Formats: sequence, structure tokens, C-alpha cells
Amino acid sequence: MNIRRTIQDDIEKSLFKGKVIIIQGPRQVGKTTLAKELIRKYGNDRSYINCDIVANANAMATQSATELRDFLGSGNFFVIDEAQRVKNIGLNLKILVDTYPEIQIVATGSSSFSLSAQVGEPLVGRMFKFILYPFSLREMFNTSKPTEEDLDNLLVYGSYPDIISGKAQSKIDYLTLLSSNFLYKDIAGFEEIRKPELLRNLVELLAYQLGNEVSYNELATKLGVRRETVLRYIYILEEAFIIFRLYPFSRNLRGEIGRKNKIYFYDLGIRNSIIRAFDSAQNRNDIGALWENFCVIERKKQIQDRHWYRGTYFWRTTSKKDIDYIEDYDGSLYAYEFKWRSNEYTIPKEFMNAYPGSSAIIINKSNYLEWLT
Repeated sequence: MNIRRTIQDDIEKSLFKGKVIIIQGPRQVGKTTLAKELIRKYGNDRSYINCDIVANANAMATQSATELRDFLGSGNFFVIDEAQRVKNIGLNLKILVDTYPEIQIVATGSSSFSLSAQVGEPLVGRMFKFILYPFSLREMFNTSKPTEEDLDNLLVYGSYPDIISGKAQSKIDYLTLLSSNFLYKDIAGFEEIRKPELLRNLVELLAYQLGNEVSYNELATKLGVRRETVLRYIYILEEAFIIFRLYPFSRNLRGEIGRKNKIYFYDLGIRNSIIRAFDSAQNRNDIGALWENFCVIERKKQIQDRHWYRGTYFWRTTSKKDIDYIEDYDGSLYAYEFKWRSNEYTIPKEFMNAYPGSSAIIINKSNYLEWLT
């Protein structure tokens, strides 16, 4: 199955403008596949440099412009895969782009905290950055509509390329191995985490609290660590593209909650593997949380694909009035409630009184495609 990634067109429009292209995203999400598709169009057999290979990482670590160019060889298009493996990669890419502005470098990385930390300051004004997610609805069903079985599979097994293509012979084994690599190899290796068991317990707690507001103090108490430690580990999980936070909307209306966050997973297959829950979506007591996470992450992908600029939040009061998801753009607020089974919902009057002119829509199985593609 050959699925074209929607960011490819944006990347191609950014090529050969004297900037480094940075492509980030989780492992196994298709960055190398995308990079090789770009090489097919713009490069040659020498264009791909895999820095998981120590010799390549060492060769790219020199700060001699001549030595870097000699190592790259002929051509003017190069992909530096797993670029975070290279010491001082940001400075070295700056040297290349400043000395040889005619060449195009594409650097990929699975770890945002490792790659961003290295390229941030040296490449200010010299890079375009893109995030590659697991497949989106728009990518998977560009010319067709998902069936009930398709939707069930997305909620249970997620949308990693090997899952969607059928390349993974056992979906459960694949996701179990992938989530294990995330938690115990990549993250621990990059950040020198001293207590990987703590990380495992934290991400499991977050998986069980899907769609709920998270109390960092409560997590710290359950784990027996300081609140600051919990916040640091959550930041690391975010930078590794495992989870992301949704922040509360508040303009100081009395009773609005303005501190707690909601935490979602970039992929539901990863989330379900962490708690070992692979029952059909139809038979699950967490289906409401799965549906909410699915809608929020697919909307996140869509916002990037469409180049939309809007704030995204949830809303809740101390009296437990709530709205699942809010977008703030063009001077208006748009509220959305995610319902898997029920279509009954009344927007809280407290919200409408505080923010007149806002609208509210229920997102369910009958209209989600229209909203998310």
C-alpha cells in the first residue's frame, strides 16, 4: 500500500531555498520512507546518510566545511537520517548551508528533545521544520470512506504505517515492541533516565486517565516522587511524540479551571499497548475516551495539513460543567463535544453567557469525516 504523505508537497515547495529541512516525528512513522521518496526525485545513490551507523555519525561530526562536503560527495541533495546521533549537528549543518547554499540538506530525527536542542540556536533563520505523524484520515481515505471495521481498527490499533499497510504480521506484537522501544530504549538512552520503571508507571497512569484532567500532584503522590520529576518526565514523553497536552481555556471567568491539563496520545495503538487493551472498540468501557483522543489527534493532523492557525483548548468549571474541545480563531470560539453513542448535548449556559456568539457541535460517527478531512 503506497500512501502519499500530505506534508510532502509542503516540503518540496521549501526545497533549494538555502534552508535546512528538519523532519521530526516518532520512530516507525515513515520519515525514512518519505526521505527516500524525496531522494528518488531530487537525489542520487549517495544522497542517503544513515547516522545510526557510527562511521557516518562520526564523519558528519567534523566542523570542516571541506571535509563535510567531501564526505557527502557529488550531488546537491542529501538526507541525514537520525541526525540527532551526530555531535553538534546543528553547527555542522549551519556550516554546510552557509558555505554551500546551492545544496539541500534534509535532516530527520525521532527525538525532538535531542534534535531540537542541537539545531535550535545554530539554525535560527536557516531551517524549515515539519512534523510527520502516523497516517491521518485524509491520507488513508483520500478516495474512499472508512467502514465500521476500519474505524474500530483505528481506535484499537492506531494508524502507524506498518499497521495500516498490513506489513506487521501481528498488530499486537508490533505495537508492544514499538511502545517498549519508545519507553525503555529511545527515551532512556537520550535522556539518561535513571528510573525507567518510573517512566513506565507514569505513562501507564496517563493511559488510564485518557480524556480526563491530570493532576500532577496526584501523579507524584501515586508514584512517590516530586511533582517536578513528574513534569520533567511528561515533557520528555511529549518531546518523544508519545503524548501531548491540551490546555484549559480561561479568561478568568469565576469558577473556570485554569491549571490542569488533559493528556492525549499521538497514537491509540501505542496507548492501548501500554495498558494491554486490544478488545474491539464496540465492547470497551473506555470507548468515550478513545473516541475523544481519536478526534483530537486527527484534528491536530488536519490543522497542520491545512495550515490553519488557531488555539485549541478544553473548558471546565469547578462545578463540573465542561466542553471537550474548543478552537479559538477569527475572533470567535467554536466548541465541540465528542459523542460515540449519545447525540444529546447542551452547551453549558455559563459558557454561552461568558462567551456569547460561540457555537457548539457534536462530533459523532455520522459527521466525523466531514470535520476531520
